[in-house]
Amino acid sequence: MKKIFEIMLPTKADNTLRGSKWTLYLFILVAVIGTVRSCIHIFSPDGGAGSIAGMEMAVTGANEVIFAFALWGAEQLVYVLIQWAVILRYRSLVPLMWGVQILETLGRMLVGRIKPVSFAYTPPGAYQNYIYLALAVLMLALSLWSGRKVIRE
Repeated sequence: MKKIFEIMLPTKADNTLRGSKWTLYLFILVAVIGTVRSCIHIFSPDGGAGSIAGMEMAVTGANEVIFAFALWGAEQLVYVLIQWAVILRYRSLVPLMWGVQILETLGRMLVGRIKPVSFAYTPPGAYQNYIYLALAVLMLALSLWSGRKVIRE
């Protein structure tokens, strides 16, 4: 347990990657997808609520939904900026960020269950949650299991 804690929260956050390079490569892919998603929520006229998620936008309160999607996009952008900082400067925190990805994905799935919304069709994010969760668990395990291997960049 002490070794896991040391890998997840190193005493010195630097650009040293511990474990497989795949944990970094797939984390970069997740950051790219997160960057695109956040920009869609912020800059798309409907925030992606109607055009991507399939929500009915010709109703009273549609502007508030669009506003909420844009706020969500702003939160995602802050999160993805932290991801890019880890990728570019603090790679020793990649295992921690996979743990955060697990918590963030589980949180979205939980909110979807306790506050369900009616969609015209299943939005892509509903499927992505399961892919992200499986990927994050695998990458966290890989980064912890191979944590002794140190790759200096």
